[in-house]
Amino acid sequence: MLLAPTAQAAPGGKSPQAPHPDRPAIACEALKARAFAPANATVTEATSVPASSTAPATCQVTLTVSDPEDGGKVTVWVHMPERTWNGRYQAVGGGGFSGGDPGRLAGAVQQGYAASATDAGHVGSSGTFGLNPDGTPNHTGREDFGHEGVHDMAVAAKSVVTTFYGRAPEYSYWNGCSTGGRQGLMEAQNYPDDFDGIFAGAPVINFPEMQTGQIWGQIVMLQENNPVPACKFETALKAAVAACDTVGDGVVDGVIGDPFACDFDLTTLIGTETACGTITAKDVAVMQRIHEGPRGTDGRFLWYGLPYGAPYAGLHNTKLDDQGQLVGDPFIYDIWWIRYFLTDDPSFDWRTLDYASFEGLFDLAVERYGDMMGASDTDLSAFRDSGGKLLMWHGAADFGVTVKGTVDYYERLEERFGEGTDDFARLFLAPGVGHCSGGAGPELTNGFGALVEWVENGTAPATLDAAKAGVTRPVCAYPLVAEWTGFGDWRDGSNFECVAGTRMELRQP
Repeated sequence: MLLAPTAQAAPGGKSPQAPHPDRPAIACEALKARAFAPANATVTEATSVPASSTAPATCQVTLTVSDPEDGGKVTVWVHMPERTWNGRYQAVGGGGFSGGDPGRLAGAVQQGYAASATDAGHVGSSGTFGLNPDGTPNHTGREDFGHEGVHDMAVAAKSVVTTFYGRAPEYSYWNGCSTGGRQGLMEAQNYPDDFDGIFAGAPVINFPEMQTGQIWGQIVMLQENNPVPACKFETALKAAVAACDTVGDGVVDGVIGDPFACDFDLTTLIGTETACGTITAKDVAVMQRIHEGPRGTDGRFLWYGLPYGAPYAGLHNTKLDDQGQLVGDPFIYDIWWIRYFLTDDPSFDWRTLDYASFEGLFDLAVERYGDMMGASDTDLSAFRDSGGKLLMWHGAADFGVTVKGTVDYYERLEERFGEGTDDFARLFLAPGVGHCSGGAGPELTNGFGALVEWVENGTAPATLDAAKAGVTRPVCAYPLVAEWTGFGDWRDGSNFECVAGTRMELRQP
């Protein structure tokens, strides 16, 4: 899922270069006859699209970048405003198993950016591309999705932009959420000179751990023979939020302001009547293991669990089978991952998994894909030394990509770089916000604009603005949280200040 770029003005009244007053250096259609880097990039389409009531006149280019070594091929789309270019380039990421698509570029182009996206080697959002049509592993497709396709896009797109305008973009940015956030971090880790600034929301850091771990709750319900109906999960969610509502922010607003300070006791729910039955000790035991997160058969830590305040729905759905029995209903992305990336068996039945076989798949995922698509390397020295800025954010109520994984990565950055970490990398946690958007909490209004200010004017963001349904709120840099001063309307973010929050406990050995 991708966070769409938010409309913004040029930051700080300063533009890297004024919008080009004349026509581009060459006609859009002439790009089909030009050569671009890398040498194996080929333009298949270059079309000038007239302005509309919602979009400027745009040169829209489609390229393919082929890899002669492994036969892989990625599609790249580059959309460039013909009269309103702001001198910058913005690459936009994908979501789920989609590398990206041209439909995500409209917002960036409207803001004056030359923008690009890539399919990262396959069409659509399904994970079935992990296997070839003959059932063999699609190693090339996996690697292109992992990180190679995005780098190919960055090189090709900047070459096209430079040719079209007759000058290179002065600043290059990455903008993505979920898979898009992971793609941005892979760029910082592996290709530190591709982008000056990276805006990475809900990044699926430690992708193999996260993606495999998503099905943990379903395995627990299966092995304990206790699928939990949705309304019991919903009752538990509401109870946790009510118990911790004032934690951190000091106001009753349906949002946990400091999620790592919430220590809700699920056992208090035993005996609670719901529309789908009484919550039992077995139900609570399932919920506790979901919050604890995946563990090995010997109790060893595998990955983080669900924070309090995040919905159970999505990863822990249940349904009635043909016999009217309640059974688990896993997230389709988890089924694709297990079938097309781990077992290499399109017909694999997840219900055959037990705790031991789940642990085996977990270890296999880390071994096979940690380097290829894990985005967990904290050595950002080259990115930092090139002047790059990394702005990460995550909704604290994310149901699918636990915010704890992102905090884990940032705290490991701090272990490596010490007090200098926030000179080039900052993390913001949005209380009550779901996966890239949604949820009860105020959502970011212009986080990407804050990144541009940081890169171009050196103004490092201490807070990001957020708003929802008439409520405004500052989102503070981790580990600070926004607390109401006790004066003025709590719906007005100007009446909040950033105070020390609760740090997450890092993974246990």
